Amino acid sequence: MKDYVITIDCETSLDSMVADFAAVVSDRKGNIVNQCAVLVAGVYDDREMHPLFYDAYAGDLWGKNNLPVRYAKYDAMLESGARMIASPSAINRWLDRAATTFNPVLTAYNLAFDLGKCANTGIDLTMFTRSFCLWQAAYTKWGSNKKFLQFVLDNHAFNNPTKYGNMTFKTNAEIMARFVLNMPELQDEPHTALEDIIFYELPILNALLKTTSTKKLIENSKPYNWKNCQVKDFYRVR
Repeated sequence: MKDYVITIDCETSLDSMVADFAAVVSDRKGNIVNQCAVLVAGVYDDREMHPLFYDAYAGDLWGKNNLPVRYAKYDAMLESGARMIASPSAINRWLDRAATTFNPVLTAYNLAFDLGKCANTGIDLTMFTRSFCLWQAAYTKWGSNKKFLQFVLDNHAFNNPTKYGNMTFKTNAEIMARFVLNMPELQDEPHTALEDIIFYELPILNALLKTTSTKKLIENSKPYNWKNCQVKDFYRVR
């Protein structure tokens, strides 16, 4: 039997529900065999009760003032046919067919986050009995790798120090995708579910699958721990 993986991603509302959902089924060679990308009925189209997530104190993509721009982007996708609105029950029917047809392993970059938000929205992922967190798998594979650490240094991929003086290097999907693709110039994620999967998460997954079976990814991935990513433990001033 072929080995398939279903990668999911979601963008959420302020009240922790899924507004934008995508799932991509791919094989070990990175070929996409099926995909789903929808805006969730009852969440995306109820902007008063379930506005897209924002940070009242942010001045960037996640700022409240940027909400009209983000909604306009999604509305343009609906207009062009790049997205459609679907109910959680319709999404569940698609997922059930994907599970039956491909029996894929489930993954996501920060799987626990996506599982929780999907559960809040009535999107059922329990039919996928095998899973691993793509973030944990990438962190386990490359988090202490010398080439990755040099890539981090060369591209100054460091998080801001906390008020306690802790400073960590980045292991998010953007830096991992740039590393595996050797594309430091790769722009930041658009934070739309399907595009984040295709252009960032799938390259990471495909790089992992070149040398590691899904069985080992399930069994051997270690949880991310910021304490193990302290800049002071990996870099020295010369």
